[in-house]
Amino acid sequence: MLKQNTLNDSFSVSGKGLHTGLHLSATFRPAPENHGYKIQRIDLPGKPTIDAVAENVVDTQRGTVLAQGEARCSTVEHAMAALYAHGVDNVLIEVNGPEIPILDGSAACYVKEIQRVGLKEQDAPKDYFVITKKMEFRDENSGACITLLPDEDFSITTMISFQGKVLSSQFATLDRMDDFDSEISAARTFVFVREIEPLLMAGLIKGGDLDNAIVIYENRTSQENLDKLCKLTGAEPHNANELGYMQHKPLVWENEPARHKLLDIIGDMALIGRPIKGRIIATRPGHTINNKFARIMRKEIRKHDVQAPRIDLNATPLLDVNQIRHLLPHRYPMQLVDKVLDMKPDSIVAMKNITSNEPFFQGHFPEEPVMPGVLIIEAMTQTGGLWVLNQMEEPERWSTYILKIDGVKFRQKVTPGDTLIFKVEPLTPLSHGIITMQGFTFVGENCIAEAVVTAQVIKNK
Repeated sequence: MLKQNTLNDSFSVSGKGLHTGLHLSATFRPAPENHGYKIQRIDLPGKPTIDAVAENVVDTQRGTVLAQGEARCSTVEHAMAALYAHGVDNVLIEVNGPEIPILDGSAACYVKEIQRVGLKEQDAPKDYFVITKKMEFRDENSGACITLLPDEDFSITTMISFQGKVLSSQFATLDRMDDFDSEISAARTFVFVREIEPLLMAGLIKGGDLDNAIVIYENRTSQENLDKLCKLTGAEPHNANELGYMQHKPLVWENEPARHKLLDIIGDMALIGRPIKGRIIATRPGHTINNKFARIMRKEIRKHDVQAPRIDLNATPLLDVNQIRHLLPHRYPMQLVDKVLDMKPDSIVAMKNITSNEPFFQGHFPEEPVMPGVLIIEAMTQTGGLWVLNQMEEPERWSTYILKIDGVKFRQKVTPGDTLIFKVEPLTPLSHGIITMQGFTFVGENCIAEAVVTAQVIKNK
């Protein structure tokens, strides 16, 4: 099982804020398990903290802006992309102003520092959200679309399209996060000359220059107007008749703008709050649609806060019904596990097919057959008992008895035709014959019941 990670040590970066032009510093510190990403405004009274999650995004006009209460922080996406791509789950970012410094307009500086300090593995498991079905979100006004498909890992393809001679259509793909450092991290943000004046009028990009952004000059303007814009941004004078890219450092890749859009997607998806396994295909993406999609994903995760195990119901079981009888003392009608499908040091997955012939349906209820909730709990406990007894010598000489049941939730009726999948995980080691286990029951993708069971294993007389 993969574990959560935090930074092995702290690191700091400093430089201009893209929008404020202020000299700012951000310090990235290790954080405890299940902390997630948080940003602390150390310059404000009380040093308020912002949870870096999609619901706290308040502006996407030119970057991703987070806010919670009176605290606000802009231009977070490049740092988030570097943390996410490196598998960092928990970090506290201390900022002494209203935005994270833009640095060179990419994620390269963050990557360099993360590589320098390294990662520290933590004890808690990494909680992936596995994509099991196609999800899609479209913005009819902009033509933007984000599609998420099942995949074994996290990968992205992005396509951008502009009506211009210098930058028209480009695409970029990242199949493996391991390639983020070499293929994506150095891609810089970009802006069109025609956008600069409106952005400045809106009080933005006060810290923008040719060292932290690629400027694209694609629509001819007068020399006088271009000279004015160059002066505002600190750029060298440029011939108004020469269309093209304007920056001090040459393009790293011909499709650097598309790669930067891909970088932005990773940074915005980091605000989902859990690493995902799936493939993103993004057409004409931007921070606005990225954030809308991240919010949808968070709602989907809350609906399926516990995911059904990925198993093949047609595969040969680890234990069939007859082998189960060698471990459990239960017999018809109280043997409620048909197959064991998977067993690991920290979990077990089993199943039961619910037919119309189950004896409890005769009285529960004749006109509306529903499996009693207490029997669902019993089936989960039997599944946990199989995990425990499989560790014992002479398992047939031991039995498992329930001592306590906590946190019981039923979310859906179980009726004839349902296939129940049980997943049980030990929460404590077996000590003095007592163990506590967390059990979940699924029908399809839906978790329909859960409970925490404390049980005692006793040797039969």
